[in-house]
Amino acid sequence: MAQKNHFTVVRNTAYRGGEFNVRERHNERKNEVYGNGDIDPARANLNVHFRQNLSPAGTSETYEQTFNRLLEEGTIAKRGIKPNAKLFDELIFDVNSAYFEERGGYEFAKTYYEEAYRLAVNGVGGEQFILSAVLHADEKNVALSDEHGRDVYHYHLHVVYVPVVQKEVYYRKDMKDKEKAGTLKEVITQISHSKKWPQRMEVERNGKTIMLNSYSLLQDRYFEHMRAAGFDGFERGERGSTAEHLSDLEYKTQEETKRLAGVSAKVEKKQATAAKLDAQITVKEKAKATIKEVDAMGKPQTIGSGFIVTADELKKLKSLSKKGVGIDKRADEHKKKIETFNENIRDLNNQITSLQNDVKVIARDRDTWKANYERLWNEVKDFIHAIRKIPERLRAFIVEHLPGKSKNQEVSH
Repeated sequence: MAQKNHFTVVRNTAYRGGEFNVRERHNERKNEVYGNGDIDPARANLNVHFRQNLSPAGTSETYEQTFNRLLEEGTIAKRGIKPNAKLFDELIFDVNSAYFEERGGYEFAKTYYEEAYRLAVNGVGGEQFILSAVLHADEKNVALSDEHGRDVYHYHLHVVYVPVVQKEVYYRKDMKDKEKAGTLKEVITQISHSKKWPQRMEVERNGKTIMLNSYSLLQDRYFEHMRAAGFDGFERGERGSTAEHLSDLEYKTQEETKRLAGVSAKVEKKQATAAKLDAQITVKEKAKATIKEVDAMGKPQTIGSGFIVTADELKKLKSLSKKGVGIDKRADEHKKKIETFNENIRDLNNQITSLQNDVKVIARDRDTWKANYERLWNEVKDFIHAIRKIPERLRAFIVEHLPGKSKNQEVSH
């Protein structure tokens, strides 16, 4: 079997506040049913948490509770961001399943992703911004399991975190205190996915300044960090690869489609081999048909019941006889080979049908999740927007009814 290339790939996805529970239930294995049918609940205890969402007192917190606590403590700030802004991100670090299978499987994967987690901590700005980091060891790789004839698992690391940048806040230039006007007031740790991951950013390469996508640079850092830490045997994920932006279901759909293409290629190869054998049998059959010429050889003797053959006819007869000795045997062997190939082709076609059905199911699950999310958001978005406006309206109502306050009087807050 040819040596397969292994690739490091890291994907980053941003989420809004209403999606805390969805990601937590998947990552922490709190669901009863999963869209990914390859998850084995019996192996959930093998998943490794490099960071769990715990309060300072050591009690368990949900992703959202940890996020709100960081807001209250002032560790992060929502100041200056839009009401429907994306509030948290998720990094998924990955390498081909075969890479770990060739190097010790589960134990090697734990060591590898512990190092990848160190990169994540550095990349997001500190462990205080990470809500959870868990290595999944309970998702079966169907294609590799089929290839090896035993269960092989797809090891990968989920890191859920708050994307933040350091934002400088200045005093207004037109304020009365001229000494402070326009000067730096404070630096806040602002939540901002777009600033954390800009579409284009300047990078120095070989003495030149070039523009690169921040996700491409993330791929570089992942590859370079793991190589520097002593891990090898892999290549950097392809530049511009959509794998770094795919969701779990989309990524699984893509992988199953690749597997389907591989099986289809095997079918075509076997069909070509079968056609070649068929052509060889046709040649043999033609050679066998020349024996009919033997029947036409010889002339009856004038006296008696014998036949007279010429020297050329005798020579040709001997030659055909020698060639014909093995024709039947080889023809039978080739026919058996064709029958075997045809059986293999039928098996592969059955695999194709099964894989096509799997791809349809995965794609349908993905579309169902997206449709459900959009439907739920449409149902509750007006309510959420109304809830966000209640504090302002409540304050205005109170101010309006305070004794001694005029309706137009300005109230500082």
